[in-house]
Amino acid sequence: MSVGSPTQQSVVPAGMPCWVELAASDETAAQRFYAELFGWEFRLRRDPATLTRRYNIATLGEYEVAGLYQAASDQPTGWIVHLAVTNSASVADWVEHLGGLVTLGPVDIPDRGSIVHALDAGGAPVVFWQPSDSWSFVTGVPGAFSGADLNTYDGEKTDNFYCRMFSFTSEQIGSGGIDYAEWRLDHGPVIYRYQMGDEYRESTRPHWMVYFCVDPARGTDAVAGQAIMLGGSVLTPPFDTPFGRTAVIADPNGSVLSIIDHESAVDNGAGRAEVDDPYGD
Repeated sequence: MSVGSPTQQSVVPAGMPCWVELAASDETAAQRFYAELFGWEFRLRRDPATLTRRYNIATLGEYEVAGLYQAASDQPTGWIVHLAVTNSASVADWVEHLGGLVTLGPVDIPDRGSIVHALDAGGAPVVFWQPSDSWSFVTGVPGAFSGADLNTYDGEKTDNFYCRMFSFTSEQIGSGGIDYAEWRLDHGPVIYRYQMGDEYRESTRPHWMVYFCVDPARGTDAVAGQAIMLGGSVLTPPFDTPFGRTAVIADPNGSVLSIIDHESAVDNGAGRAEVDDPYGD
């Protein structure tokens, strides 16, 4: 996605990322970090699916960009992607049919639609969201969602799960023995899927890597440096890719995300994901 004008759609095609959210171990610390790093402001909503029944919607001006809530003590923390669906109840049945596991829902969220939390056939967490008519999600501007990689140990099983669920087409774009696939809708890229190998610790779970745009006027290096000053850390220092200059950072709670300046793209012949994943050794 290019940086510049915000991107919104009135109708969300099934399978498209339509939201990202953070389950935080310290809700207050996370709010402070992202407010300073990306300029987010937060609006509080009621949510029956969270521990505190609270849900914070991050905004950039008038635009909604992400969600944040306090995770339960036994709940995994970190960033997760929501994929749009047309019928959450039907999707819950399909999750089980395709080898996944429904962990919550369907649950109706006031003024937001209906959600299903699940583990896909490869074991990665994912949320399926049937948005309401008031759905809003902006991408493609500094501080907003740019894209996502799904990292899994079983590429074939994961491809089958999502491609059958959403009629994605999958194209192998990895090289040199790297299993890296691009999932497409109507010939346009939607999500990237990487099969993890021996370079990962055995304890590493299947997971999402979520990318956020940075302002080219600031640059990836400056934003990464600010993350450190705000109590976060840089896991992969800034480097150039064909997608843009990228870095992997962690917030003060340890939740991992990537930042990217698309205007600094460099053709270095990379054939894998936009970044090296910090969960690897």
